[in-house]
Amino acid sequence: MTTVRRHPILLTFLLTMTLQFTPLWAATQLAPDFTLKSLSGENLRLSELRGEVVMINFWASWCGPCRQEMPLLEALYQRYQPLGFTLLGINVEQDDTKVRKLAKELGVSFPILFDKNNRVSKSYAVSAMPTTLLIDRDGNQRFLHQGYRPGYEQAYQEQIRQLVKE
Repeated sequence: MTTVRRHPILLTFLLTMTLQFTPLWAATQLAPDFTLKSLSGENLRLSELRGEVVMINFWASWCGPCRQEMPLLEALYQRYQPLGFTLLGINVEQDDTKVRKLAKELGVSFPILFDKNNRVSKSYAVSAMPTTLLIDRDGNQRFLHQGYRPGYEQAYQEQIRQLVKE
């Protein structure tokens, strides 16, 4: 501990890395259930996806890193969907006009859901954009990523593979 006190930069770096990428919950925790309207107009309920590995990505159209990772998420969705994987993109904006345009522009095929009142975001304690979490087939939260930097998609892929095999 004395090393950390003497080196505040080291402490700041360690805290930043912890906030950006949390590989595993200390104890598995059941993911809060929700129902949200999708881009296609249908309601989607998380608990109805039990038995699948689910990635939830909270994002906003104004978020540069969110836009940057969207095509990479689409590639993961296309690759792992046949193995029982699904991805839910939960947009946190009140106005869905830009969201619809961006989803079309990027060719996103995974479900985009609208959390206009941020009720679901609050239940997951989202504090950064984007926030991505992985849920196992039993509905437990297993991995959490806050923010995005190039290379995170490799961690996503490893974690998806692990959960699909379970």
